[in-house]
Amino acid sequence: MFEGWPLLSVLVWLPIAGGVALLAIGRQSAVLTRWLALVFAALTFLLSLPLWTGFDPHGGMQFVERVPWIPVFGIEYALGVDGIAMPLIILTTFSTLIVVLAGWDTITDKPSAYYACFLIMEGIMNGVFAAMDAILFYVFWEAMLVPMFLIIGIWGGENRIYATIKFFLYTFLGSVLMLVALVYLRFQADSFAIADMYGLGLPLSVQTLIFLAFLAAFAVKVPMWPVHTWLPDAHVEAPTGGSVILAAIMLKIGAYGFLRFSLPIAPDASLKLSGLLIALSLIAVVYIGLVALVQKDMKKLIAYSSIAHMGFVTLGFFVIFPIMANVGFSDGGALLAMQGGMVQMVAHGFVSAAMFLCVGVLYDRMHTRQIEAYGGVVNTMPMFAAFFVLFAMANSGLPGTAGFVGEFMVILSSFKASFWYSLLAATALITGAAYTLWMIKRVVFGAVANEQVAALDDLNKREFFVLLVLAIAVVGLGVYPAPLVEVIEPSLQRVLDVVTAR
Repeated sequence: MFEGWPLLSVLVWLPIAGGVALLAIGRQSAVLTRWLALVFAALTFLLSLPLWTGFDPHGGMQFVERVPWIPVFGIEYALGVDGIAMPLIILTTFSTLIVVLAGWDTITDKPSAYYACFLIMEGIMNGVFAAMDAILFYVFWEAMLVPMFLIIGIWGGENRIYATIKFFLYTFLGSVLMLVALVYLRFQADSFAIADMYGLGLPLSVQTLIFLAFLAAFAVKVPMWPVHTWLPDAHVEAPTGGSVILAAIMLKIGAYGFLRFSLPIAPDASLKLSGLLIALSLIAVVYIGLVALVQKDMKKLIAYSSIAHMGFVTLGFFVIFPIMANVGFSDGGALLAMQGGMVQMVAHGFVSAAMFLCVGVLYDRMHTRQIEAYGGVVNTMPMFAAFFVLFAMANSGLPGTAGFVGEFMVILSSFKASFWYSLLAATALITGAAYTLWMIKRVVFGAVANEQVAALDDLNKREFFVLLVLAIAVVGLGVYPAPLVEVIEPSLQRVLDVVTAR
Protein backbone atom coordinates (compact mmCIF):
# COMPACT_ATOMS: atom_id res chain seq x y z
CA MET A 1 0.00 0.00 0.00
CA PHE A 2 2.79 2.40 0.90
CA GLU A 3 5.28 1.15 -1.67
CA GLY A 4 7.07 4.09 -3.25
CA TRP A 5 5.96 6.48 -0.53
CA PRO A 6 8.60 8.55 1.28
CA LEU A 7 7.17 7.10 4.47
CA LEU A 8 10.06 8.07 6.74
CA SER A 9 9.96 11.66 5.50
CA VAL A 10 6.26 11.71 6.28
CA LEU A 11 6.95 10.49 9.81
CA VAL A 12 9.57 13.21 10.25
CA TRP A 13 7.83 16.19 8.68
CA LEU A 14 4.12 15.51 9.27
CA PRO A 15 4.30 16.06 13.06
CA ILE A 16 6.63 19.02 12.54
CA ALA A 17 4.08 20.54 10.14
CA GLY A 18 1.39 19.84 12.74
CA GLY A 19 3.41 21.66 15.36
CA VAL A 20 3.87 24.66 13.10
CA ALA A 21 0.12 24.68 12.39
CA LEU A 22 -0.64 24.70 16.10
CA LEU A 23 1.73 27.62 16.62
CA ALA A 24 -0.06 29.49 13.83
CA ILE A 25 -3.42 28.93 15.54
CA GLY A 26 -2.03 30.30 18.80
CA ARG A 27 -4.55 30.90 21.56
CA GLN A 28 -7.58 31.23 19.31
CA SER A 29 -9.23 27.97 20.38
CA ALA A 30 -8.00 25.55 23.04
CA VAL A 31 -10.51 22.92 21.90
CA LEU A 32 -9.36 23.11 18.27
CA THR A 33 -5.75 22.97 19.44
CA ARG A 34 -6.30 19.74 21.35
CA TRP A 35 -8.15 18.03 18.54
CA LEU A 36 -5.61 19.07 15.91
CA ALA A 37 -2.79 17.81 18.11
CA LEU A 38 -4.63 14.51 18.55
CA VAL A 39 -5.24 14.19 14.81
CA PHE A 40 -1.58 14.79 13.93
CA ALA A 41 -0.29 12.49 16.70
CA ALA A 42 -2.76 9.71 15.85
CA LEU A 43 -2.11 9.99 12.10
CA THR A 44 1.65 9.85 12.63
CA PHE A 45 1.27 6.76 14.83
CA LEU A 46 -0.96 5.01 12.30
CA LEU A 47 1.45 5.83 9.47
CA SER A 48 4.33 4.37 11.49
CA LEU A 49 2.65 0.94 11.71
CA PRO A 50 3.47 0.01 8.08
CA LEU A 51 7.12 0.17 9.13
CA TRP A 52 6.39 -2.94 11.20
CA THR A 53 4.00 -4.72 8.86
CA GLY A 54 6.14 -4.10 5.78
CA PHE A 55 9.50 -4.76 7.41
CA ASP A 56 11.71 -7.71 6.46
CA PRO A 57 13.96 -8.49 9.46
CA HIS A 58 16.63 -9.95 7.15
CA GLY A 59 16.52 -7.14 4.61
CA GLY A 60 19.01 -4.65 6.04
CA MET A 61 18.18 -0.97 5.69
CA GLN A 62 14.64 -0.48 4.35
CA PHE A 63 12.28 2.35 3.39
CA VAL A 64 15.43 4.11 2.18
CA GLU A 65 15.27 7.69 0.87
CA ARG A 66 18.27 9.55 -0.58
CA VAL A 67 18.35 13.15 -1.79
CA PRO A 68 21.45 15.37 -2.15
CA TRP A 69 21.28 17.98 0.59
CA ILE A 70 24.60 19.87 0.64
CA PRO A 71 26.41 18.33 -2.35
CA VAL A 72 29.53 20.45 -2.01
CA PHE A 73 30.30 18.62 1.26
CA GLY A 74 28.81 15.30 0.20
CA ILE A 75 25.99 15.59 2.74
CA GLU A 76 22.77 13.75 1.90
CA TYR A 77 19.23 13.79 3.20
CA ALA A 78 19.32 10.02 3.68
CA LEU A 79 16.77 8.09 5.72
CA GLY A 80 16.31 4.38 6.37
CA VAL A 81 15.48 1.94 9.13
CA ASP A 82 16.71 -1.45 10.25
CA GLY A 83 15.53 -3.68 13.08
CA ILE A 84 17.17 -1.39 15.62
CA ALA A 85 15.67 1.92 14.52
CA MET A 86 12.21 0.77 13.43
CA PRO A 87 10.84 -0.30 16.86
CA LEU A 88 12.14 2.92 18.39
CA ILE A 89 10.32 5.05 15.82
CA ILE A 90 7.06 3.23 16.57
CA LEU A 91 7.72 3.69 20.30
CA THR A 92 8.20 7.42 19.64
CA THR A 93 4.94 7.84 17.73
CA PHE A 94 3.07 5.76 20.34
CA SER A 95 4.50 7.75 23.26
CA THR A 96 3.67 11.09 21.65
CA LEU A 97 0.05 10.03 21.14
CA ILE A 98 -0.10 9.00 24.81
CA VAL A 99 1.31 12.39 25.87
CA VAL A 100 -1.30 14.29 23.84
CA LEU A 101 -4.11 12.29 25.44
CA ALA A 102 -2.60 12.59 28.93
CA GLY A 103 -2.48 16.38 28.78
CA TRP A 104 -5.97 16.76 27.29
CA ASP A 105 -7.62 18.78 30.06
CA THR A 106 -4.67 19.39 32.37
CA ILE A 107 -2.68 21.79 30.18
CA THR A 108 -4.46 25.15 30.22
CA ASP A 109 -1.46 27.47 29.86
CA LYS A 110 -0.50 27.99 26.20
CA PRO A 111 -1.87 24.60 25.04
CA SER A 112 -1.08 25.28 21.37
CA ALA A 113 2.60 25.89 22.11
CA TYR A 114 2.70 22.89 24.48
CA TYR A 115 1.38 20.42 21.93
CA ALA A 116 3.43 22.04 19.17
CA CYS A 117 6.63 21.38 21.10
CA PHE A 118 5.80 17.70 21.46
CA LEU A 119 4.81 17.24 17.83
CA ILE A 120 7.93 19.01 16.57
CA MET A 121 10.08 16.95 18.93
CA GLU A 122 8.38 13.77 17.70
CA GLY A 123 9.37 14.49 14.11
CA ILE A 124 12.91 15.37 15.13
CA MET A 125 13.34 12.18 17.19
CA ASN A 126 12.03 10.10 14.29
CA GLY A 127 14.71 11.82 12.21
CA VAL A 128 17.41 10.85 14.71
CA PHE A 129 16.48 7.17 14.47
CA ALA A 130 16.06 7.19 10.68
CA ALA A 131 19.12 9.28 9.69
CA MET A 132 21.67 7.43 7.56
CA ASP A 133 23.91 10.49 7.11
CA ALA A 134 26.09 11.55 10.04
CA ILE A 135 25.46 15.30 9.66
CA LEU A 136 21.73 14.77 9.28
CA PHE A 137 21.85 12.69 12.47
CA TYR A 138 23.76 15.45 14.23
CA VAL A 139 21.30 18.16 13.11
CA PHE A 140 18.34 16.17 14.41
CA TRP A 141 20.27 15.25 17.57
CA GLU A 142 20.88 18.89 18.47
CA ALA A 143 17.49 20.14 17.29
CA MET A 144 15.58 17.94 19.72
CA LEU A 145 17.11 19.86 22.64
CA VAL A 146 15.14 22.98 21.75
CA PRO A 147 11.54 21.74 22.21
CA MET A 148 12.44 19.84 25.40
CA PHE A 149 14.22 22.96 26.70
CA LEU A 150 11.01 24.92 26.11
CA ILE A 151 8.75 22.23 27.59
CA ILE A 152 10.65 22.19 30.87
CA GLY A 153 11.36 25.93 30.90
CA ILE A 154 7.77 27.07 30.26
CA TRP A 155 5.56 24.37 31.80
CA GLY A 156 7.95 23.11 34.48
CA GLY A 157 8.06 23.58 38.24
CA GLU A 158 9.56 26.27 40.44
CA ASN A 159 13.20 25.44 39.66
CA ARG A 160 12.60 24.92 35.94
CA ILE A 161 15.17 27.49 34.80
CA TYR A 162 17.95 25.76 36.73
CA ALA A 163 16.85 22.35 35.40
CA THR A 164 16.65 23.52 31.78
CA ILE A 165 20.06 25.18 31.77
CA LYS A 166 21.64 22.12 33.41
CA PHE A 167 19.93 19.82 30.90
CA PHE A 168 21.02 21.94 27.94
CA LEU A 169 24.65 22.38 29.03
CA TYR A 170 25.19 18.70 29.83
CA THR A 171 23.75 17.47 26.56
CA PHE A 172 25.14 20.21 24.30
CA LEU A 173 28.76 20.13 25.49
CA GLY A 174 29.09 16.40 24.92
CA SER A 175 27.60 16.75 21.45
CA VAL A 176 30.31 19.18 20.33
CA LEU A 177 32.94 16.47 20.71
CA MET A 178 30.75 14.09 18.70
CA LEU A 179 30.66 16.60 15.85
CA VAL A 180 34.47 16.77 15.81
CA ALA A 181 34.62 12.97 15.60
CA LEU A 182 32.09 12.88 12.75
CA VAL A 183 34.03 15.47 10.73
CA TYR A 184 37.25 13.47 11.20
CA LEU A 185 35.50 10.27 10.08
CA ARG A 186 34.19 12.03 6.98
CA PHE A 187 37.73 12.68 5.78
CA GLN A 188 38.74 9.09 6.50
CA ALA A 189 35.73 7.54 4.76
CA ASP A 190 35.36 10.27 2.13
CA SER A 191 31.65 10.24 2.99
CA PHE A 192 29.22 11.32 5.67
CA ALA A 193 27.20 8.12 5.18
CA ILE A 194 27.22 6.31 8.52
CA ALA A 195 27.57 2.88 6.88
CA ASP A 196 30.72 4.05 5.05
CA MET A 197 32.34 4.80 8.40
CA TYR A 198 32.19 1.13 9.42
CA GLY A 199 35.26 -1.02 8.96
CA LEU A 200 37.74 1.81 8.32
CA GLY A 201 40.50 -0.06 10.13
CA LEU A 202 41.61 2.99 12.12
CA PRO A 203 44.52 2.67 14.56
CA LEU A 204 43.59 1.92 18.17
CA SER A 205 44.76 5.33 19.38
CA VAL A 206 42.47 7.09 16.89
CA GLN A 207 39.57 4.74 17.64
CA THR A 208 39.98 5.47 21.34
CA LEU A 209 39.68 9.22 20.82
CA ILE A 210 36.65 8.73 18.57
CA PHE A 211 35.04 6.38 21.10
CA LEU A 212 35.59 8.88 23.92
CA ALA A 213 34.09 11.67 21.81
CA PHE A 214 31.00 9.55 21.18
CA LEU A 215 30.93 8.54 24.84
CA ALA A 216 30.77 12.20 25.89
CA ALA A 217 27.57 12.61 23.89
CA PHE A 218 25.87 9.26 24.39
CA ALA A 219 26.68 8.70 28.09
CA VAL A 220 25.07 12.01 29.02
CA LYS A 221 21.93 11.17 27.08
CA VAL A 222 21.47 7.63 28.53
CA PRO A 223 22.45 8.93 31.21
CA MET A 224 25.33 6.94 32.70
CA TRP A 225 26.94 7.53 36.05
CA PRO A 226 28.53 10.05 36.85
CA VAL A 227 26.98 12.37 34.20
CA HIS A 228 23.44 11.50 35.29
CA THR A 229 22.74 14.36 37.68
CA TRP A 230 20.80 16.44 35.16
CA LEU A 231 18.07 13.81 34.79
CA PRO A 232 16.44 13.85 38.26
CA ASP A 233 16.30 17.65 38.17
CA ALA A 234 14.82 17.64 34.66
CA HIS A 235 12.22 15.01 35.59
CA VAL A 236 11.15 16.74 38.79
CA GLU A 237 10.68 20.11 37.08
CA ALA A 238 9.24 18.83 33.78
CA PRO A 239 5.48 18.53 33.27
CA THR A 240 4.16 14.98 33.12
CA GLY A 241 4.34 14.81 29.31
CA GLY A 242 7.94 16.02 29.36
CA SER A 243 8.90 13.32 31.85
CA VAL A 244 7.22 10.67 29.70
CA ILE A 245 9.14 11.64 26.56
CA LEU A 246 12.41 12.08 28.46
CA ALA A 247 12.22 8.61 29.96
CA ALA A 248 10.51 6.73 27.15
CA ILE A 249 12.44 8.12 24.17
CA MET A 250 15.26 10.58 24.83
CA LEU A 251 17.23 8.26 27.09
CA LYS A 252 17.03 5.58 24.39
CA ILE A 253 18.67 7.87 21.85
CA GLY A 254 21.96 7.73 23.78
CA ALA A 255 21.86 3.93 23.87
CA TYR A 256 20.95 3.90 20.17
CA GLY A 257 24.09 5.96 19.50
CA PHE A 258 26.27 3.23 21.01
CA LEU A 259 24.78 0.67 18.61
CA ARG A 260 24.83 2.89 15.54
CA PHE A 261 28.22 4.61 16.04
CA SER A 262 30.47 3.53 18.91
CA LEU A 263 30.49 -0.25 18.51
CA PRO A 264 30.74 -0.59 14.70
CA ILE A 265 32.96 2.45 14.05
CA ALA A 266 35.41 1.95 16.94
CA PRO A 267 35.30 -1.81 17.69
CA ASP A 268 38.88 -2.07 18.99
CA ALA A 269 38.38 0.88 21.32
CA SER A 270 35.04 -0.60 22.40
CA LEU A 271 36.90 -3.78 23.36
CA LYS A 272 39.65 -1.87 25.13
CA LEU A 273 37.22 0.31 27.12
CA SER A 274 34.50 -2.29 27.62
CA GLY A 275 35.61 -2.82 31.21
CA LEU A 276 35.06 0.87 31.94
CA LEU A 277 31.59 0.83 30.36
CA ILE A 278 30.64 -2.34 32.23
CA ALA A 279 31.79 -0.80 35.50
CA LEU A 280 29.82 2.40 34.89
CA SER A 281 26.76 0.35 33.98
CA LEU A 282 26.98 -1.75 37.14
CA ILE A 283 27.44 1.37 39.26
CA ALA A 284 24.23 2.71 37.73
CA VAL A 285 22.43 -0.55 38.46
CA VAL A 286 23.64 -0.93 42.06
CA TYR A 287 24.48 2.52 43.42
CA ILE A 288 21.70 4.50 41.73
CA GLY A 289 19.24 1.84 42.89
CA LEU A 290 20.33 2.54 46.46
CA VAL A 291 19.99 6.28 45.88
CA ALA A 292 16.40 5.71 44.75
CA LEU A 293 15.66 4.07 48.11
CA VAL A 294 15.99 7.35 50.01
CA GLN A 295 13.95 9.60 47.72
CA LYS A 296 10.90 11.38 49.12
CA ASP A 297 9.60 12.71 45.80
CA MET A 298 7.85 10.10 43.64
CA LYS A 299 9.10 11.61 40.40
CA LYS A 300 12.68 11.74 41.61
CA LEU A 301 12.45 8.11 42.74
CA ILE A 302 11.23 7.02 39.30
CA ALA A 303 13.89 9.17 37.64
CA TYR A 304 16.66 7.41 39.57
CA SER A 305 15.07 4.05 38.81
CA SER A 306 15.25 4.96 35.10
CA ILE A 307 19.01 5.47 35.40
CA ALA A 308 19.34 2.08 37.08
CA HIS A 309 17.22 0.32 34.46
CA MET A 310 19.13 1.95 31.61
CA GLY A 311 22.29 0.53 33.17
CA PHE A 312 21.08 -2.86 31.94
CA VAL A 313 21.00 -1.52 28.39
CA THR A 314 24.63 -0.38 28.34
CA LEU A 315 25.69 -3.49 30.26
CA GLY A 316 24.09 -5.67 27.60
CA PHE A 317 25.85 -3.78 24.80
CA PHE A 318 29.38 -3.94 26.27
CA VAL A 319 29.39 -7.22 28.15
CA ILE A 320 29.57 -8.86 24.71
CA PHE A 321 33.37 -8.50 24.72
CA PRO A 322 34.14 -10.59 27.84
CA ILE A 323 31.45 -13.05 26.72
CA MET A 324 33.18 -13.55 23.36
CA ALA A 325 36.55 -13.79 25.10
CA ASN A 326 35.25 -16.55 27.37
CA VAL A 327 32.96 -18.62 25.15
CA GLY A 328 33.55 -17.35 21.62
CA PHE A 329 31.42 -15.58 19.05
CA SER A 330 29.39 -18.57 17.89
CA ASP A 331 28.02 -19.36 21.36
CA GLY A 332 25.17 -16.86 21.06
CA GLY A 333 25.70 -15.30 24.46
CA ALA A 334 26.85 -11.98 23.00
CA LEU A 335 23.80 -11.76 20.75
CA LEU A 336 21.53 -12.57 23.71
CA ALA A 337 23.12 -9.75 25.71
CA MET A 338 22.53 -7.22 22.93
CA GLN A 339 18.97 -8.47 22.44
CA GLY A 340 18.39 -8.04 26.16
CA GLY A 341 19.66 -4.47 26.04
CA MET A 342 17.44 -3.65 23.08
CA VAL A 343 14.34 -5.29 24.60
CA GLN A 344 15.02 -3.36 27.80
CA MET A 345 15.02 -0.10 25.82
CA VAL A 346 11.51 -0.75 24.52
CA ALA A 347 10.22 -2.22 27.78
CA HIS A 348 11.52 0.70 29.82
CA GLY A 349 9.78 3.04 27.38
CA PHE A 350 6.41 1.50 28.29
CA VAL A 351 7.01 1.07 32.02
CA SER A 352 8.60 4.45 32.73
CA ALA A 353 5.91 6.27 30.72
CA ALA A 354 3.23 4.48 32.73
CA MET A 355 4.89 5.26 36.07
CA PHE A 356 5.27 8.95 35.30
CA LEU A 357 1.68 9.16 34.06
CA CYS A 358 0.46 7.59 37.32
CA VAL A 359 2.36 10.18 39.32
CA GLY A 360 0.88 12.82 37.04
CA VAL A 361 -2.65 11.58 37.81
CA LEU A 362 -2.02 12.08 41.53
CA TYR A 363 -0.29 15.42 41.02
CA ASP A 364 -3.20 16.78 38.97
CA ARG A 365 -5.48 16.11 41.95
CA MET A 366 -3.31 17.09 44.95
CA HIS A 367 -0.49 19.18 43.41
CA THR A 368 2.23 17.39 45.34
CA ARG A 369 4.58 14.53 44.52
CA GLN A 370 5.79 13.98 48.09
CA ILE A 371 5.27 10.39 49.21
CA GLU A 372 4.44 11.46 52.75
CA ALA A 373 1.43 13.47 51.51
CA TYR A 374 -0.37 10.29 50.46
CA GLY A 375 -1.61 7.08 51.98
CA GLY A 376 -4.63 4.86 51.46
CA VAL A 377 -5.20 5.92 47.86
CA VAL A 378 -6.65 2.47 47.12
CA ASN A 379 -9.65 3.31 49.29
CA THR A 380 -10.70 6.24 47.11
CA MET A 381 -9.11 5.39 43.73
CA PRO A 382 -9.31 1.58 43.36
CA MET A 383 -9.02 1.55 39.54
CA PHE A 384 -6.00 3.84 39.65
CA ALA A 385 -4.44 1.76 42.42
CA ALA A 386 -4.76 -1.41 40.34
CA PHE A 387 -2.90 0.17 37.42
CA PHE A 388 -0.27 1.76 39.66
CA VAL A 389 0.48 -1.56 41.38
CA LEU A 390 0.74 -3.35 38.01
CA PHE A 391 3.22 -0.80 36.68
CA ALA A 392 5.14 -0.87 39.95
CA MET A 393 5.46 -4.66 39.62
CA ALA A 394 6.78 -4.19 36.09
CA ASN A 395 9.24 -1.58 37.37
CA SER A 396 10.40 -4.16 39.92
CA GLY A 397 11.02 -6.75 37.19
CA LEU A 398 8.09 -9.08 37.90
CA PRO A 399 8.02 -12.07 35.48
CA GLY A 400 5.17 -11.73 33.02
CA THR A 401 5.70 -8.01 32.63
CA ALA A 402 7.87 -6.05 30.20
CA GLY A 403 10.24 -5.02 33.00
CA PHE A 404 11.45 -8.61 33.44
CA VAL A 405 12.32 -9.76 29.93
CA GLY A 406 15.25 -7.53 28.97
CA GLU A 407 16.82 -7.54 32.41
CA PHE A 408 16.63 -11.33 32.62
CA MET A 409 18.26 -11.71 29.19
CA VAL A 410 21.12 -9.42 30.21
CA ILE A 411 21.63 -11.16 33.58
CA LEU A 412 21.52 -14.59 31.92
CA SER A 413 24.08 -13.65 29.27
CA SER A 414 26.32 -11.90 31.84
CA PHE A 415 26.94 -15.26 33.51
CA LYS A 416 29.05 -16.16 30.48
CA ALA A 417 31.23 -13.11 31.07
CA SER A 418 31.54 -13.19 34.85
CA PHE A 419 29.54 -14.53 37.76
CA TRP A 420 30.12 -11.23 39.54
CA TYR A 421 28.68 -9.19 36.69
CA SER A 422 25.47 -11.18 36.79
CA LEU A 423 25.33 -11.12 40.59
CA LEU A 424 25.71 -7.34 40.76
CA ALA A 425 23.18 -6.85 37.96
CA ALA A 426 20.72 -9.15 39.73
CA THR A 427 20.78 -6.91 42.82
CA ALA A 428 18.59 -4.54 40.78
CA LEU A 429 15.75 -7.03 41.18
CA ILE A 430 16.10 -6.62 44.96
CA THR A 431 16.66 -2.87 45.17
CA GLY A 432 14.09 -2.23 42.43
CA ALA A 433 11.47 -4.13 44.37
CA ALA A 434 12.53 -2.38 47.58
CA TYR A 435 12.20 1.23 46.46
CA THR A 436 9.17 0.64 44.24
CA LEU A 437 7.17 -1.40 46.75
CA TRP A 438 8.14 1.00 49.54
CA MET A 439 6.60 3.81 47.54
CA ILE A 440 3.48 1.77 46.70
CA LYS A 441 3.02 0.73 50.33
CA ARG A 442 3.08 4.32 51.58
CA VAL A 443 1.10 5.89 48.74
CA VAL A 444 -1.51 3.28 47.85
CA PHE A 445 -2.16 1.11 50.90
CA GLY A 446 -2.95 1.67 54.54
CA ALA A 447 -5.51 3.97 56.11
CA VAL A 448 -6.59 7.13 54.30
CA ALA A 449 -3.92 9.67 55.21
CA ASN A 450 -5.89 12.92 55.21
CA GLU A 451 -8.99 14.70 53.99
CA GLN A 452 -7.39 15.50 50.63
CA VAL A 453 -6.83 11.81 49.90
CA ALA A 454 -10.34 11.00 51.10
CA ALA A 455 -11.74 13.45 48.54
CA LEU A 456 -9.84 12.07 45.54
CA ASP A 457 -11.80 11.05 42.45
CA ASP A 458 -10.88 7.86 40.62
CA LEU A 459 -9.77 7.75 37.00
CA ASN A 460 -11.91 9.43 34.38
CA LYS A 461 -12.52 7.70 31.04
CA ARG A 462 -9.56 9.37 29.31
CA GLU A 463 -7.10 8.49 32.07
CA PHE A 464 -8.45 4.93 32.25
CA PHE A 465 -8.01 4.48 28.49
CA VAL A 466 -4.41 5.79 28.50
CA LEU A 467 -3.35 3.57 31.42
CA LEU A 468 -5.21 0.57 29.95
CA VAL A 469 -3.32 0.87 26.66
CA LEU A 470 -0.01 1.03 28.52
CA ALA A 471 -1.02 -1.92 30.71
CA ILE A 472 -1.74 -3.99 27.59
CA ALA A 473 1.68 -3.03 26.18
CA VAL A 474 3.48 -3.84 29.44
CA VAL A 475 1.83 -7.23 29.87
CA GLY A 476 1.89 -8.06 26.16
CA LEU A 477 5.64 -7.53 25.83
CA GLY A 478 6.22 -9.37 29.10
CA VAL A 479 4.21 -12.44 28.10
CA TYR A 480 5.15 -12.61 24.41
CA PRO A 481 8.36 -10.74 23.49
CA ALA A 482 9.13 -13.02 20.52
CA PRO A 483 7.92 -10.65 17.74
CA LEU A 484 10.22 -7.88 18.97
CA VAL A 485 13.16 -10.26 19.46
CA GLU A 486 12.74 -11.67 15.96
CA VAL A 487 12.70 -8.20 14.40
CA ILE A 488 15.82 -6.91 16.17
CA GLU A 489 17.95 -10.09 16.00
CA PRO A 490 19.28 -9.87 12.38
CA SER A 491 20.21 -6.18 12.75
CA LEU A 492 22.01 -6.80 16.04
CA GLN A 493 23.77 -9.76 14.43
CA ARG A 494 25.05 -7.43 11.69
CA VAL A 495 26.44 -5.08 14.34
CA LEU A 496 28.18 -8.02 15.97
CA ASP A 497 29.57 -9.11 12.61
CA VAL A 498 31.12 -5.66 12.11
CA VAL A 499 32.53 -5.67 15.64
CA THR A 500 34.06 -9.14 15.31
CA ALA A 501 35.52 -8.39 11.87
CA ARG A 502 38.04 -6.00 13.42
